[in-house]
Amino acid sequence: MTETDLIKKIRLLKQIRPSKDWVLLTKRELFKEETPVFKAYRNPASVILRIFPRLFLNYRFAVATFVVLGILASGAVNLAQNSLPGDFLYPVKRISEKGRAVFVSEKEKPKAQLELANKRLDELTKIAEENQVRKLAPAISEFQASLYQAAKDLKKPSKLTQEIVDQTQRLKEKREKIKVSYGINIGESEEYKNTLREIVQRNIEVLEESSLTENQETLLVEAKEDFDAENFTGALVKILLLSQSK
Repeated sequence: MTETDLIKKIRLLKQIRPSKDWVLLTKRELFKEETPVFKAYRNPASVILRIFPRLFLNYRFAVATFVVLGILASGAVNLAQNSLPGDFLYPVKRISEKGRAVFVSEKEKPKAQLELANKRLDELTKIAEENQVRKLAPAISEFQASLYQAAKDLKKPSKLTQEIVDQTQRLKEKREKIKVSYGINIGESEEYKNTLREIVQRNIEVLEESSLTENQETLLVEAKEDFDAENFTGALVKILLLSQSK
């Protein structure tokens, strides 16, 4: 067969058209069996069985991730408790303190904030003892911020308690010790000083209208002398003693 004859036969094959019946029958046979993947996903139960293991593995991975993160966070918080202002973990310590403060009642806030101010002075004392000069400025700043918040909380109407007076007295004693031992004079912020002045003045005015014994009158006179000398902590101590003896 020559090349010319072959070309002619090919052209004749192109002209051949299958019948409609044959086309329909062939389609039915070809698509009667669905592909395994398509069949599987038409069955909801099969879909769930295929997907669930993946979801379960993802869930286990997520839980494991949260557990690890929780352990790391807990460890960081524990390590941060001994950190000092200027240390890498100190912000973690402050965040932890703020988190606990959320659960403190309004009544207990003045005492709690004064405790924090005393804690800041303890940190400052340790820094001074170890001569960590670089950390002195942030430590003083942290103390002043804590003292400012204590002044705000003390302004709220609250009864003068033994705990408040004790914490106030500790603040004064620690400041004096830091000044004498390390030559660091941080003093009192004006906000805190004015707050103590208001508290003392308010209590003196109430006591002046009260019926007092001779010993109580003596304590009141001493409290007024401390007030005039701007020794407000000393005045608070005497006012508390006077109130307890009534």
